[in-house]
Amino acid sequence: MRRDKSAIAAVLPFAWLAVLFLIPFVLVFKLSLSDVALSIPPYEPQFKPADLPAFFGALDFETYRRLTSDSIYVSAYLSSLKFAGVATALLALIGYPLAYGISRCSKNTREMLILAVILPFFTSFLIRVYAWIAILKPAGILNAALEAVGIPPLSILHTDTAVYIGLVYAYLPFMVLPLYAALEKQNATLLEAAADLGATPFTAFWRVTFPMSLPGLAAGALLCFIPIVGEFVIPDLLGGSGTLMIGKTIWTEFFSNRDWPAASAAATVLLFTLIVPIVLYQRQQAKVLAA
Repeated sequence: MRRDKSAIAAVLPFAWLAVLFLIPFVLVFKLSLSDVALSIPPYEPQFKPADLPAFFGALDFETYRRLTSDSIYVSAYLSSLKFAGVATALLALIGYPLAYGISRCSKNTREMLILAVILPFFTSFLIRVYAWIAILKPAGILNAALEAVGIPPLSILHTDTAVYIGLVYAYLPFMVLPLYAALEKQNATLLEAAADLGATPFTAFWRVTFPMSLPGLAAGALLCFIPIVGEFVIPDLLGGSGTLMIGKTIWTEFFSNRDWPAASAAATVLLFTLIVPIVLYQRQQAKVLAA
């Protein structure tokens, strides 16, 4: 009986992934191999179980070749990677001191601060992004405050700066929480031992605390970098017409251009691009555990 329960517990996660990830991905991948058509749905061929040879014979990789030849897709991928890389670096610079400070507070204070970090999740993501429009627009709260102290107004909305502000604000908890988990469980006696050996507080932090927190930093970076690459809402609402990210490009292909094969191919390439850092992280973690 216990073995049966263990087998069920092991199968359930794989069944969940198959239903919610593998099957949708297969459908998207099949769609990416189709040809665009002026019909409903706007692609061909459609899946016909009775005619499998003809179905597979009609598939081609023309759409994927178009992704590499059209500069708009290449620019969108590179721009998305740039936004994700810079935003993740900013999140690390802001999130690490925040997580470190929280981990050094008393237990009650830590609980209150962690609650403050996750509190934004109780509000709709879309509403929180819209709130930044009210803050950053020319007649918004920020410029009103600057005008009150005699500082000229700033034009931030619909710029890359607004996109970075929105990304850092939205994904900061995903950086802070893994870092806090790694920093909070560290053994304080190691810092005492470093001090007894003559290490300054900075040296103790750099030689003891920081290396031990790297797994949390890597986890936070992945949790931020991966979804930011495919982000759509923040660049669409806070960015300008020149803000190019692959999420916006995929949405445009699906709903404006009605080119479902191209959008599916772009989404497939994006997925495989994001698998690379995950695999590298898993291999690194396996080496650490093996050591």
